[in-house]
Amino acid sequence: MSRPALVLAAALVAAAACGEPPAGAPAGAEGAAGSAPEKSDPGYAALLSSLPEAVEVFMDAGRAEDLVRLSIACVDREYPNKPSNVIASDEGALPPRKLHPAFHGCFDWHSAVHGHWAMVRVLKLMTDIAPAGEIREILERHISEEALAGEVAYFREEHHALYERPYGWGWLLRLRAELATWDDPDARRWAARLEPLAALLSERAREYLEKLSVPVRAGTHASTAYALCHMHDYALAVGDEALREAIERRGRDLFLGDERCPAGYEPSGEDFLSPCLAEADLMRRLLPRDDLAGWLDRFLPPLDSPDFAPLRAPVVAKDPEDPRIGHLIGLSFHRAACFRGIAGALPEGDPRGPVFERLAAIHSESGLAQTASSGYGGEHWLASFAIYLLTDAGPYG
Repeated sequence: MSRPALVLAAALVAAAACGEPPAGAPAGAEGAAGSAPEKSDPGYAALLSSLPEAVEVFMDAGRAEDLVRLSIACVDREYPNKPSNVIASDEGALPPRKLHPAFHGCFDWHSAVHGHWAMVRVLKLMTDIAPAGEIREILERHISEEALAGEVAYFREEHHALYERPYGWGWLLRLRAELATWDDPDARRWAARLEPLAALLSERAREYLEKLSVPVRAGTHASTAYALCHMHDYALAVGDEALREAIERRGRDLFLGDERCPAGYEPSGEDFLSPCLAEADLMRRLLPRDDLAGWLDRFLPPLDSPDFAPLRAPVVAKDPEDPRIGHLIGLSFHRAACFRGIAGALPEGDPRGPVFERLAAIHSESGLAQTASSGYGGEHWLASFAIYLLTDAGPYG
């Protein structure tokens, strides 16, 4: 495991300690248009002292098994199911298993895909985990030549050309990358079976990027930056130079000039991604360390400012079993992963690094604490986000 340990906060008192403003409060004067934000405390010592202390917790086999069993439980659970496909005729009104022979469980296609990724990730890092045999059986059955041929045929149909763009595309490419970087006979076979679909989606991603006038800055599935993080990691892992070049070129075109991200407006009520942090997480992949530090100076408010306060405090999902409101649980995992990744990409000694690490700990604990009460609306996907975070799946620097 690359960095198996994750620092977790000691208590779920982060919101109070972080000084979260009342819900709906307007952004403060810092960072307003036309004014240059200044750090009131460049070292952020006062901010760090106000945050909860942290303890170190490891992603051990017990925690990994608890999480991966959520994915195991849903990959063959066809219903309830939320299709998002275009039906062009009566012949297209088919049950999920017919439309998607490989990825028909876990409520929707993209969740099925990253549920498979979660199983691969855990098995790759902990090959002797208790459900290892069960995971291999599931993967062999779902990632079969016949099933993947059906998936490719589906995407080649005219009315399905935009299906799951860009979120599902990003996760499929991450699944392919995870298998490609695992020295295992089964993994090599599964990677080869996934290659035609991965190649098709890589080609379509390049075409999409060339046509994209402005990015989608959303906190949900449409986020451009979030999908490009997965796609860029894939391109590096498998040597897809055409996709890597397109993402690095168009990523700079779309995001390099951005300034004063309105962090004070986050989150929207059903977000599971942070628009500001997703963009920063992408740019830490595309920029050298020193350039990233300067870009963050322009892009994010000072970490101790009222404008940044909504990002410091985890959001509690008041109805965690509501599948849409429960998105906020995943938001904690996404923020934590972004904080960790950005901290690791900053120049050594950057005063923001320790703050980002502490915030990652606070948000990760909040996400883990709320997952258990999320019901199937959360369980069918939250394990993937937790495993991504706890195994440091995103590369540093």
